[in-house]
Amino acid sequence: MKIFIKNLVLTLFSAGLVLSCETTELNLITDPNAVSPDQATPDFYLNRVQEEFARFNDAFGTNGSQVTRIEQMGTRLYQQAYSPASQDAEWRFAYSSMLTDINAMNALADEANFKRHIGMGQVMQAFTIVTLVDFYGDVPYSDAIQGIENLNPSQDGGASIYAAALELLDAAKVNFTTTDNAADPDNDYYYSGDWDKWTKLANSLKLKIYAQSRLVDAGATGAFNAIITSGNYITSVDEDFQFTWGTNVVNPDSRHPNYIDNYTPQGSEDYMSNWLMNYMDNDKSISDPRIRYYYYRQAPITPGASDSDGPNQQNLSCSVEPAPAHMAGFTFCYLPNGYWGRDHGDDDGTPPDGQLKTTYGVYPAGGEFDDSTFASVNLGTGGGGAGIMPIFLAQTVDFLRAEMAYANNNAAGAKAFLLSGIQKSMDKTLAFGDLDSGADLSLAPTDDDVTDYIDEVDTLYEAAVGDEKLNLIAKEFFVALYGNGIDAYNFYRRTGYPNDLQPNLEPDPGAYIRSFLYPAVYANNNNTVTQKTSVTTKVFWDNNPDAGFPLSN
Repeated sequence: MKIFIKNLVLTLFSAGLVLSCETTELNLITDPNAVSPDQATPDFYLNRVQEEFARFNDAFGTNGSQVTRIEQMGTRLYQQAYSPASQDAEWRFAYSSMLTDINAMNALADEANFKRHIGMGQVMQAFTIVTLVDFYGDVPYSDAIQGIENLNPSQDGGASIYAAALELLDAAKVNFTTTDNAADPDNDYYYSGDWDKWTKLANSLKLKIYAQSRLVDAGATGAFNAIITSGNYITSVDEDFQFTWGTNVVNPDSRHPNYIDNYTPQGSEDYMSNWLMNYMDNDKSISDPRIRYYYYRQAPITPGASDSDGPNQQNLSCSVEPAPAHMAGFTFCYLPNGYWGRDHGDDDGTPPDGQLKTTYGVYPAGGEFDDSTFASVNLGTGGGGAGIMPIFLAQTVDFLRAEMAYANNNAAGAKAFLLSGIQKSMDKTLAFGDLDSGADLSLAPTDDDVTDYIDEVDTLYEAAVGDEKLNLIAKEFFVALYGNGIDAYNFYRRTGYPNDLQPNLEPDPGAYIRSFLYPAVYANNNNTVTQKTSVTTKVFWDNNPDAGFPLSN
């Protein structure tokens, strides 16, 4: 997993969470090049925390995207794809960096009575601990970040951490109402000091928590509906919770992480998901209007596709191979119209295709709008990396409302929220075309194109029988979540849908990841924890069947 961490302060507090006293020289863990706690101010810490939070979402959002086919997963076996050691950076980043910095900031902000600093930290902390539960299950919380007072913090149950997150969000809302404007943060990279929007965000994250726990909490639906009735939650694109990246290349590199690796003189590094590109380009009578914003094609054809000159073993080895039997009925290896990616679980080596394969577009990575020029990407092209990290958006609220309505046998209401979510996603995505000043936007979709697409989804929903309606909601939700798959991973385990995702290229990839193995740095160094035996351990809100779930593997 790619995580870009600049000048992390590994203080004495952080050591107690991830390392044991038998293996660590505690007086050697302070970074002499970073701002030390006795030199810091609440604003210094808050600036760091805000960026750290964006990178936290990038790390976990990528993991969630890969296991749900929004991004390509390049390992065939699920348990090997995310080994304990591969999760160490995520774990350290959450605990040793971000939560530690929030803790240090709070001590200073509390002394200075900077309530809105604390409120922002509480919102980000609530989101973080909920996400840790969603990916790992029971994790340390109440005993965490205590330094040498507790070098082996015990785990809290997932349900209790969810309850703590709700308390943090309620406390944050109180802190946002302070009348002491002189104590406002110097920099609010998310809402520019609009505290009404921060309050709406806190309520929206409560919606997320209630939707995620609805299978095991009889009161979740009522609590969800109470917030909806209040109207005080994210309802429009201008209230979206997102982090905006810059175009600076060095000192620091402020570009979108996906842009950094894929807009280079050598071309692109990552492979795009064949499942998502195929769904967006070939599933309906018209191509999804968002596809030219999500993806940039460096070549007009993919070897082996019907519109190509034939296979090319050097650039795309699978183009000369027959499709495995279990892939019958699904796309395999290549797609038409130059959408050059890889299948779920394809771990072939890297051929000389860096300047040929499809890469990230202008949304959300700040790359190029696809205007069918088919030129190779390069450093600085497109939007220069000035994209966004989408964290929690108005469209996500609509899709959660669609899920809740469908679960309560309100199919008509679910459709209304589905279509509203797609419209918001279109509005947000299509506004990114102007970020690529060199693009020919004559190929940008029109309002009629968007209307035609939404009308077709409407028709498909009406024609769908039984849970095929939920299947359509799920796939459209996954499309809208491009850029951050945290909520896709949760939805998939919560509902089991979509039920027709492209299979793993490996016929027997092992059980689907119901929760990730604990990071090695935690499981190996904390004497209160036992590593999970497999990835089949379910998080507390997942009461779905042990086997054969989700419905695609």
